[in-house]
Amino acid sequence: MSSTQIKLEKIDPATCVVKGTDRQKGRTISVEPGKTATRNLFYGRIIIEAGDPPIAFENAGHETGLICLKGSGTVTTAGQTFAMTQYDALYVPRDSAITVESGGQFDLAELSSPVERQYPLQFVAFADIRKDPALHFVAGKPPTERDLNILIGKNVEAGRIMAGVTFSSEGNWTSWPPHEHQNMLEEAYLYIDMPAPQWGIQMVYTNLDEPELVQVVHEGDVVLMPKGYHPNVAAPGGSINFLWMMAANREGEDRQFGVVNVQPEYAAGGSGLEASRK
Repeated sequence: MSSTQIKLEKIDPATCVVKGTDRQKGRTISVEPGKTATRNLFYGRIIIEAGDPPIAFENAGHETGLICLKGSGTVTTAGQTFAMTQYDALYVPRDSAITVESGGQFDLAELSSPVERQYPLQFVAFADIRKDPALHFVAGKPPTERDLNILIGKNVEAGRIMAGVTFSSEGNWTSWPPHEHQNMLEEAYLYIDMPAPQWGIQMVYTNLDEPELVQVVHEGDVVLMPKGYHPNVAAPGGSINFLWMMAANREGEDRQFGVVNVQPEYAAGGSGLEASRK
């Protein structure tokens, strides 16, 4: 698919950076087309603490991925209740009623995208992901080593969305070698498990000599990648960790993980994502 067939959003800090998306309780939406630099990708947060009432909503027209970031709780939909703990994921088909509840802390990332088809309800246990070498693998070697976990990928039948968590080794780069996939997928990084004073630097650019975005990031921040290369690096002594969220440009057809264009200067060694293609 050529870039002339889709409207690519600009790389602009004003529409590609959302700070502190983890600061508000309840259900909030921080990323949506028209307000941020996305075409099909929506991201929000559902945060419940002890004593809070259940949160109920409907996802009309959108497939939804729910990923537990902290704590534990239950999600009820289509007459089934799923107990979720850290990094478990739940794929919920479009036009579903969803109820989230917990007796304590429960922090969920909510990503969604409009789809035409209705795909099956699917639960993904993080413990199972860790046992599958095509879904969990270490990519790169120091100083670009990271632990990559695909939560919603080829293991889940869906139309547009994919998601997973990446944890860098201390002080390392990730998303290296620099790559882009703008003709198939847009992406967002939500930074997680980076307690102060940890921080990192996220780049998004089409021309390395004049990068459009160079951003200091902390836990709870989100950076959007509507196009361009997007490597990042952890500050010394810490790691850069993130939930990556993708939405395919074309439902079904473009929903492929690991199909990327590596920045030409670094293409000789491959993308580092080859294990995911097994």
